[in-house]
Amino acid sequence: MPAKPMNDSLETEGPAEAAPAQGAPTEAVTPLIRGIAVLRELTEADGTLSLSALERATGLARSTVDRITATLSRMGYVRVDGRDVHLTPRLMELGNAYLSALRLPALLSARADALADELDESVSLAVADRDGIRFIHQATRRRAMSLSFRIGDLLPAERTAPGPLFASEWTDADWQRWRDRRASDPRDFSFPAVPPRTYRPDAKENEDFVRRAEEAAANGWALDDQLIEPGLVAVSVPVRSPRADDGKGNRGRVACVASVVSHTSRHTAHNLRTTLLPKLRAAVTEMERDLHSTPPPEPGAPPANLALWTGASKQKLGREFIESLARGLTVLTAFGEGRPELTLTEVAKATGLARATARRALITYEHLDLVTRTGDRTFALTPRVLSLGFPPLSRTTLPEIAQPHLSDLTSRIHESTSVAVLADSGEEIQYTARVATGRVMSVNITVGTRLPAYATALGRVLLADAPAPSPPLGPLRPLTPHTITDAQTLEKALTSVRSQGYALVNEELEEGLRSLAVPIRDRSGQVVAALNTAMHASRHTLRECVTDLLPALLVTATRIESDLHTAGRFTHVPLT
Repeated sequence: MPAKPMNDSLETEGPAEAAPAQGAPTEAVTPLIRGIAVLRELTEADGTLSLSALERATGLARSTVDRITATLSRMGYVRVDGRDVHLTPRLMELGNAYLSALRLPALLSARADALADELDESVSLAVADRDGIRFIHQATRRRAMSLSFRIGDLLPAERTAPGPLFASEWTDADWQRWRDRRASDPRDFSFPAVPPRTYRPDAKENEDFVRRAEEAAANGWALDDQLIEPGLVAVSVPVRSPRADDGKGNRGRVACVASVVSHTSRHTAHNLRTTLLPKLRAAVTEMERDLHSTPPPEPGAPPANLALWTGASKQKLGREFIESLARGLTVLTAFGEGRPELTLTEVAKATGLARATARRALITYEHLDLVTRTGDRTFALTPRVLSLGFPPLSRTTLPEIAQPHLSDLTSRIHESTSVAVLADSGEEIQYTARVATGRVMSVNITVGTRLPAYATALGRVLLADAPAPSPPLGPLRPLTPHTITDAQTLEKALTSVRSQGYALVNEELEEGLRSLAVPIRDRSGQVVAALNTAMHASRHTLRECVTDLLPALLVTATRIESDLHTAGRFTHVPLT
């Protein structure tokens, strides 16, 4: 007897929400399909769209878009600012789940970074995504003409150097899917990361790619000679899995492809092959050795109490919270380091969801190509998970992360707030983000301003965590009668900052100015920035700064750190 369709998690949705999407399996979760569509449209729009633009792009009713964005906002995946919807760093936890389950970025990125430093050229790692390639790591060089591709970007295989190497392992069905895609999208509009073609490809171009795949299989490397756009050249070498395809010692399948990317003003394609290919091959050999010698990690702790959280959110927001969407998205976070393949039972246990709910989410994700079956009973995430916000968010900076949190903090304490970093000299702080309060008299500082570190609360938080010995400071000039100008007294103040976790500076930079600051730490625990509020001394006593303002600053710093840690797990987050 066929199994009855599961309806769990949908009983609170309206009839239109519960109806299966066109072409989807009967048991697919329609609100989840619609939520994924919203995230993909936001991704292709570089992270921001208005609510009305989302309505047009997805074809969904405005009321449905409003409910989806309210749910995603409750999850911390988007931020609704007036009529605009912005992706937030928290969403990167979905892509992080895929990348940590994959293991390749954690194992190979240091080798790629070292090669980029050695060659002074950009180096990337990419995996296959059906008939395209998707980047999982980028080590770029800062130049006027530099690589603009981001982690998670999808490129058509035939216009890249890694593509022929992946295509050398394609089956007949894979080749047919590629031909069908070429016929239905001849100008590559489905690949927003690359410039669209100005003309339709002909049969000769298809034959050329088949030939390139055959040559790549024979040579063990492949070239891209300005196939993406004029001037861009690349050479690629496959990084193979340590597992053999058979018992005869044959090398494993292509796990990912490492590429060196340059510009014709520095290297021709021929020069890449003759000059840089040997060094790329040597680096790949080390990468394969790392893959072979590194034991699988112990499974990390799975998410906890997610089902309880979604239930509580439903009670709080009522109809505006689509519980089936939230529960479906939590399924992706069940995967991760040491958990690359999971059974249905393991997914349900990790998320706290009912088996039927987890099963319907996995069916939906199979339909959307976000999950694939790896055995009779196991599932794994696909590279397509990176299409859910990762490319635009992978270039997020600390000021961009901090800005909405500063706005929220300023609205709560009614004082100006800022984030600053220590300048290269170690003697000054530089403001990188700021929100001013609307007062007649307020602290007038703009982003980019530099001030002496020793006389500011922000500077003392940063100096207190500086590696010993502390950065050399110039003369401690008396900026006001209250300024500490004795090195030993300053060191005692820094010791106090380290022990109490905050700095409170009273009229040392300017008379009448009082400032309170707390640290912002990266994933390793190092202080990389500081958060402060500054005010006229008449508005808060020193005691009130600690009792009334410090708790709010600490909460905000924790929220900024949470986003920074998520964004920085597999990407570099610039501090300025």
